[in-house]
Amino acid sequence: MDTLVKTGIIGLDEVLLGGIPRNNNLIVEGAPGSGKTTLGLGFIYAGAAHYGEPGAIISFELDPQKLLRDAAGFNWPMQELIDQGKIKIIQTSPAVLLNEFRSSDGVLTSVLQELGARRLLIDGLTPIRLYAEVHDIPFREDVHLLIEGLTRLGVTTMVTAEQDEGTNGVYPHERFVFDTIISLTREEKQRRVHRRLTVLKSRGQEFIGGSHTMRIEKDVGIHVYRRAQSRPVTSDDQPTSSERLSTGSNTIDCMMDGGIYQGSVTMVTGISGTGKTVFGVQFLTSAIKAGHKTLLVSLDEHPRQLIRNASSLGFDLEGHVAAGELFIHYESPLELELDVHFDRIIKLVEEHGIDCVVFDSVAVYEMTSREEVADYLYALATFFKDRLATILFNYESPELLGISQISEELKGSHLVDNIILLNYVEISTQLRRAIAIPKVRGSRIHQVTREYVIGEGGLLLIDEETADEPGSVPQLPFSSYYGLLSRSPSRTGPSIEVAVAQGKKLPESPELPVEPAS
Repeated sequence: MDTLVKTGIIGLDEVLLGGIPRNNNLIVEGAPGSGKTTLGLGFIYAGAAHYGEPGAIISFELDPQKLLRDAAGFNWPMQELIDQGKIKIIQTSPAVLLNEFRSSDGVLTSVLQELGARRLLIDGLTPIRLYAEVHDIPFREDVHLLIEGLTRLGVTTMVTAEQDEGTNGVYPHERFVFDTIISLTREEKQRRVHRRLTVLKSRGQEFIGGSHTMRIEKDVGIHVYRRAQSRPVTSDDQPTSSERLSTGSNTIDCMMDGGIYQGSVTMVTGISGTGKTVFGVQFLTSAIKAGHKTLLVSLDEHPRQLIRNASSLGFDLEGHVAAGELFIHYESPLELELDVHFDRIIKLVEEHGIDCVVFDSVAVYEMTSREEVADYLYALATFFKDRLATILFNYESPELLGISQISEELKGSHLVDNIILLNYVEISTQLRRAIAIPKVRGSRIHQVTREYVIGEGGLLLIDEETADEPGSVPQLPFSSYYGLLSRSPSRTGPSIEVAVAQGKKLPESPELPVEPAS
């Protein structure tokens, strides 16, 4: 009893912290189509194929050939295992099965002993309940008879049971007598199907509670993705570094008092077109030059489009990918599931030793699940901070001009260490780009608003210190205005005020110089 039995269901043993106690009786409950039989078949197949534990399947309704057909759909060679004497399918009736359990030396016991069975699947409990109702037999007695018989058999048993969606649960008594209860749900949300798995109880062990994403996948069967928020903290002492990484711009580094701390979380927010993706590529390119392994998680643009656009600004992303310095992970937001997405990212990071990551853009997570996005980003940040990895969250602000808040649902300002605002400023008839950095933890930052353009090398800031005397709109440097982050910046400057007051022509303005890319 002190050993754990691996179910063989990918991800489920992780949720069960290794498996289930041997000889536990499990009930898998769920509505029709939730995956109960598939999970049971996977449990029996894995035992016989991978763990040296022969198993039997008792079916009341499905023909054995249909079970074999379903297993073949996942490339499980059930027939071969049957031929080898490792699996046996028994089709019977509830009356025969219950009668078998009334005796300690029935035919079922002999069959299981001959097989050397260690696992048993009974698919399912609902026909037994219906049999009891038709014959006016207390179902509770049948359940106790079933549990007592299974205990005598000395096998680890999984029983499937249909869950009545109208009453939201099976008969309460069943939940008391079974050792382990696994609940499967299937719901349609925004016309997308979402499957969840929850371990409600499991006697004799700890497990990871809560709702976990579940998928039925080709060549795999049931695949459980534990909820991202359940990832354990690896240490009470969070790794911290005094080393800084360059953003790829010397001027932006100076505004941040030397760059971005290694292991920090930065949120880059701005409306579409302000250069958030460009800034992320600029940062990753700089990190690659410093010897870091990098990852760009794209939720907006396909990698081919990213590579093409970056090439127009002088970034050779294709070369970095070929050299194994940069990985680009793309997922369409249409069918995105957060737990699955999280699992793929952390496996990629752990496999390749990645320590610099850009997420472009986390606004997609809001679209996927507004209720979970804040907890999800916190889970991401915690995972990367424990690895001393540096991450950037790009977030598309809904405001075109002006900044009212980063996000109503995201509440990201308390989560991140640094905030970089990219914004449009309307001056005269032109939209010009502005950068401001209101927050950098542990730094003496330059809280000024600077103008930038997007060109060869990424974000290039206007060098106001070497500019000539400011002249007419729209070439005036930002230092000639105030209220730049508001909707209506106001201009100042003695040359303009004097010219306007005296009715003279505004002075000419030379082209403002751009600082070279670092």
